[in-house]
Amino acid sequence: MLAVFGLGVGFAVPYFWVLDREVRSQFGALQWQEPSRVYARPLLLAPGLRMNAQALELELMAAGYRVQAGAPVAGSYAIDGNQVLIHTRDFSDIDGPVPGQLARFRLVGGAVANVTDASGKRGLPQLRVDPARIATLYGAKREERRLVRLQDVPELLITGLQAVEDRDFKFHRGVDPLGILRAAWVNLRSGQLRQGGSTLTQQLVRSLFLSREQTLSRKLNEAAYALIIEARFDKRVILEAYLNDVYLGQQGNQAIRGVGAAAEFWFGRELDRLDTPELALLIGLIQGPSYHDPRRHPERARARRAVVLKMMADTSLIDAAERERAATAPLGVSASPGFAANRYPAFMDMVYAQLARDYPPDTLTGAGLSIHTTLAPSAQDYLEQAVASTLPKLERKGRPELQVGAVVTDANDGAVLAMLGNRHYAQPGFNRALDAQRPVGSLLKPFVYMLALAQPGRYALASFIEDAPIVVELARRKTWSPANIDGVSHGRVRLIEGLAQSYNQATVRLGLDVGVDRLSQLLKALANITVEPNPSLLLGSIDLSPLRVAQAYQFLASAGQVQPLHALRAVLATDGAALHRYDVNAAPAQRGDDIATRLAGIALQHTVTDGTARQLVNDGLGYLRAAGKTGTSNDSRDSWFAGYTGSHLAVIWVGNDQNQPTGLYGSTGAMRVWSALFRKMPSKPLTVSNDGLQWVWVDDDEFARTDPGCAGAKQYPFVEGFAPEEFRGCVLETVREWFSGEQEDGR
Repeated sequence: MLAVFGLGVGFAVPYFWVLDREVRSQFGALQWQEPSRVYARPLLLAPGLRMNAQALELELMAAGYRVQAGAPVAGSYAIDGNQVLIHTRDFSDIDGPVPGQLARFRLVGGAVANVTDASGKRGLPQLRVDPARIATLYGAKREERRLVRLQDVPELLITGLQAVEDRDFKFHRGVDPLGILRAAWVNLRSGQLRQGGSTLTQQLVRSLFLSREQTLSRKLNEAAYALIIEARFDKRVILEAYLNDVYLGQQGNQAIRGVGAAAEFWFGRELDRLDTPELALLIGLIQGPSYHDPRRHPERARARRAVVLKMMADTSLIDAAERERAATAPLGVSASPGFAANRYPAFMDMVYAQLARDYPPDTLTGAGLSIHTTLAPSAQDYLEQAVASTLPKLERKGRPELQVGAVVTDANDGAVLAMLGNRHYAQPGFNRALDAQRPVGSLLKPFVYMLALAQPGRYALASFIEDAPIVVELARRKTWSPANIDGVSHGRVRLIEGLAQSYNQATVRLGLDVGVDRLSQLLKALANITVEPNPSLLLGSIDLSPLRVAQAYQFLASAGQVQPLHALRAVLATDGAALHRYDVNAAPAQRGDDIATRLAGIALQHTVTDGTARQLVNDGLGYLRAAGKTGTSNDSRDSWFAGYTGSHLAVIWVGNDQNQPTGLYGSTGAMRVWSALFRKMPSKPLTVSNDGLQWVWVDDDEFARTDPGCAGAKQYPFVEGFAPEEFRGCVLETVREWFSGEQEDGR
């Protein structure tokens, strides 16, 4: 017998010594992988913001908000007519913590009318709504975890967890024989599994060190590990580790670990915002997250919650009234999980590309950082809807599937708000918005006219230019004779008509006078586009991506500011401190650029009202006073439209991957998508400033002033000091006509 005992001791001592070393090295320095999270931009509600109820709900649903009368908890809102009551959540933005608050505002005429506190008595200059989570950067393990400190966990969750899973947690040393007997008795009496015999420490050991196989050796190892952990570490350390590692659900191949992540996954709220029924459900899910899944098996979830509530009442954690209230309360589970591995793959491609400039590969994944971007969920949703509703109507039988590349930006600061690189927007892969290089056609014409208008002593929108056949001498004795798309030459036209009607011959004549090399230099300065200054460049013989086109057009939309398009706002550490801010401080526009771009913008507004994009007015978008330009490549292989309002710029490309003719022009393809987008997306009308401009009535046939009442007289903008000096009034014209007629009659 002594020999057997000695043999057992001889085996147990080195066995426990090995386990003790492992526990001290691994549990003592326990560090969990926490994924880095990517967020959209926060919704900034301020008086004057273009917004309607539908767009607002898209934003709030993306952020996991729920409709609840009175908006009683953070992450809830209520709409009554044009009145909105919202309870925002705490969050860390790029300039520091933003406390949640209960506030209200009105939506009037498609815009935010005012923002006040909940009482409606104190006005607020603005209200920031916490942003939607749009992607997750996991490390080696695809585990969703949000680390919590024990002092930040609701007391009822801690005590309720012990009441259900381990009542003697405070007293045992890792293994609880009495707890095992009690659980067996409860389960035997009820006829079903209601309690487990393992302590919280044993459950934690299974998760951290062991497999889940049901063998005697595993149970012995589990008990040994538990005893060592309890001997080495404080109960609070063990409990905090359990709360951060307990398995509480699954989304695809992502395991939901810890109560912090589970609160967001199941309820769309922070842990400290959960009430008794939600805390009880969370505790109940530990027994079997899949079996008791409240989204798929709500009745099972209610039954399990009722069991937990009874145990809470039996241990005097809640009284009978609270138990009854909680048992009859809704489950309170959000309709869908609040996590996304990559909800917007095209946009995230741009995010990854910009992050790569500052962070080596894999340094962000699993680092627990918060990456704040510029994406606007409502703009992205409306763009997806526009493509889904429009492309099927444009497709013809026998033709390859149409594809799309699209970029939407903030016209005032260059933030990228939405992006599509595939009509099947959830599919990753080739990103046509970033990587498709396609001939842009007439999209470069506004820059030709802008360069001319930057010389007010030579050109104005009212200046005349010949739209007539032209032969251009090229290298090696070659010539180029561009024709208009309708095959017709239109003679003497004003510059504003040449651009609005997209006349090729007039544009080439103007561009040659301005200088093709200047256009090449401008494209380099605006969008880092390097291209040889060949005459055909004047008509868009260059392949660009939608993003590059948007970068160039941002100069027009922002009235002459060079604004780098950007998808990032900041990267924040786990404590909310800014590791890297991506502030974009565009230099003010130079005076000449400012005026020239505004004049080009007026011409592009004329394109919408009277030119190649006039269908937009027929679509009911005239109120936006948008500026836009159609573009079509040879044989209608590529359909483009670039247009901007007072708050948004959107560039759309439509074509097919086989580079075959589509039969679509810019106005019949891409512009249809643009129209569908802006018929739903709230946007501010474009108002072109008259600063530095003067509007003058001009004679219908001459570059001369006239009276506004004269037949055919039109009003045009000129740079101050450069309006025509000659005056031709209609009274004088009538006398001339009468005198000329007398001479012809011989009188």
